Amino acid sequence: MSDHNQLKITNMEYDKDRPKVENPLKIMDVTLRDGHQSLFATRGRTEDMIPVAEMMDEVGFWAIETWGGATFDTMHRFLNEDPWERIRTLKRYIKKTPFSMLLRAQNLVGYRNYADDLARAFVERAAANGMDIFRTFDALNDYRNFETVVPVIKETGTHFQGCICYTITQPRLGGEVYNIDYYVNKAKDLENMGADSICIKDMAGLIAPYDAYAIIKAIKETVKPPVHLHSHFTSGLAPMTHLKAVEAGVDIIDTCMSPYAYRTSHPAVEPLVMALLGTNRDTGFDIKILAEINTVFEKEIMPKYKHLLNDTKLSITDINVLLHQTPGGMLSNLVNQLREMDALDKLDAVFEELPKVRKDLGQIPLVTPTSQIVGIQTVNNVLFDDENERYKMITSQVKDLCYGLYGKTAVPIDPEVQKKALKGYDRGEEPITCRPAEVLEPELEKAQEEIKGLAADIDDEILYAIYPVTGKKFLKWKYGKEEPPEEVKAKSLETALAKLELVNLAKAGKVVPKSEIEKIPEKSANVRAFNVFVDGECYEVGVDEIGGSPIISYSMPVPGQAPAPAAAQVATPAPATESKPAAPTAAAPKAVEKAPAAAEGTPVTAPMPGMIVSYDKNVGDTVNEGDCVVVLEAMKMENNIPAPVSGTIKALNFSSGDSVEKDAVMCVIG
Repeated sequence: MSDHNQLKITNMEYDKDRPKVENPLKIMDVTLRDGHQSLFATRGRTEDMIPVAEMMDEVGFWAIETWGGATFDTMHRFLNEDPWERIRTLKRYIKKTPFSMLLRAQNLVGYRNYADDLARAFVERAAANGMDIFRTFDALNDYRNFETVVPVIKETGTHFQGCICYTITQPRLGGEVYNIDYYVNKAKDLENMGADSICIKDMAGLIAPYDAYAIIKAIKETVKPPVHLHSHFTSGLAPMTHLKAVEAGVDIIDTCMSPYAYRTSHPAVEPLVMALLGTNRDTGFDIKILAEINTVFEKEIMPKYKHLLNDTKLSITDINVLLHQTPGGMLSNLVNQLREMDALDKLDAVFEELPKVRKDLGQIPLVTPTSQIVGIQTVNNVLFDDENERYKMITSQVKDLCYGLYGKTAVPIDPEVQKKALKGYDRGEEPITCRPAEVLEPELEKAQEEIKGLAADIDDEILYAIYPVTGKKFLKWKYGKEEPPEEVKAKSLETALAKLELVNLAKAGKVVPKSEIEKIPEKSANVRAFNVFVDGECYEVGVDEIGGSPIISYSMPVPGQAPAPAAAQVATPAPATESKPAAPTAAAPKAVEKAPAAAEGTPVTAPMPGMIVSYDKNVGDTVNEGDCVVVLEAMKMENNIPAPVSGTIKALNFSSGDSVEKDAVMCVIG
């Protein structure tokens, strides 16, 4: 008898004899949202979820997380996909298993608190499009930010899962702020709000096994709703934590299919299924179905995204997260921003500064958007502060936080930092204490008027209202008003595999065969020289634009650098939009080339790579030194760039929505 047949018989006997249990552990799969968000910056496309959708519907998951978090932003900004369409499409394939989404409470799926009218409309439309479970969290655990969205969730008849963002200020649970009483009291608050289930949301993988046991046991002894555990693998603690949570009676646990598991993602489902086999918490899942799904992921889907994975780190765990408590997505953002600014050598300084900034800002949990708020402000401090002054460049979001627009922090914000942040703040210099949305004007009707003639329905209008700059650009792509750039278009599996083969040849130092490249043309008199930075090395490259796309005609190391790989001497490079990004979050639209200062005067330059959100001044306007002239978004946080001198605006060199590189001249003051 062959091994293959023996395996089939064993499986058949195993299925026949497997007892049903009274209290099986429920599993929510997060592969299609948090899995690819954690590993490759939410770049997973809907078309790559369809091949596994029907099989995943047969597993028996309590729910499948398909939406929310960063998907709404990334889909329309980087993938040229309508976020609303993903729900509707997947619903045609997944018909039995409920859909779950991650809702940032009053933040919705953005990075600030939105007005009540927009928040209500968003939840209504998410439910109408097919969402079943709203996993709702607030970055500050301030449940006043639940007061608008929760009644709408209840009205739509969907499931309200209330989250407690897990964080600590020391290596283990305890201390004056985040202790067991804190989490039990938060669970009581959620029960009183009508939570159908309660989730402990451990976004950085910080919760230790015995701490999880104590918290879950205490919560289950205190409240009635089922308890759900969400813990990332980052530190390596999560699989052990899962088992202790099961012992404590946890009802639901989050996992990923194994190709999307581990590193900064979640533990894999398959080992947990086998660990509980034959126990009183047996999931009842068929490991054969899971294996079939994994085969599709491995062979048909993951090769498209391999270039986005950070394969420079050998270890799949990062125990440093236990020291700096930086969630994986936040960490990749920090590394990417430093790399784009040629300041990666400052990473250790950032880790040293980060807990100081977090303490200054009220010991807030590090989860979207507060993780970005703390992280980007930390980078600003490291790069722009000096021995005479801290917080020289304060982001708009830090100012909003200090004003109270995000809610109440666990401990008071440092009064000196708060005072500096609110100096000249447009809403006032005295922070608020009320529910944040109470000071926000309705915004949906205004957005509907602004996008009239382009938006086709309420879903388009909501998308624009949440993301005015990138949302408008997407709607122009969607309705054929503008041609989407190549970098947002889908790539086939064949293209991905061919590119991967070329990358492997280059890494091996092998010359790419001439049959795989076009004949190299003669160099013209118009060739221009550029410095190109690749994996920390700099090459001087000649670019000749005759006849269309730039063609590398020569490549030689800048003095002091290592020689170019042999393949680089002869291979026509892939378009810049297909090249491997420095980190997953770097797979963004290409920056506009530096614009020369067309007018004489003092240039206002970009202190970091980013996207122009808006200009506060027009050509001809008078400005005073220190006035904000342009709002620059960097890593989803906004920076008000001040005028370095007083004078008159002579030139604006970019438009809203343009991406710019560091030191680009954004405008000129004369």
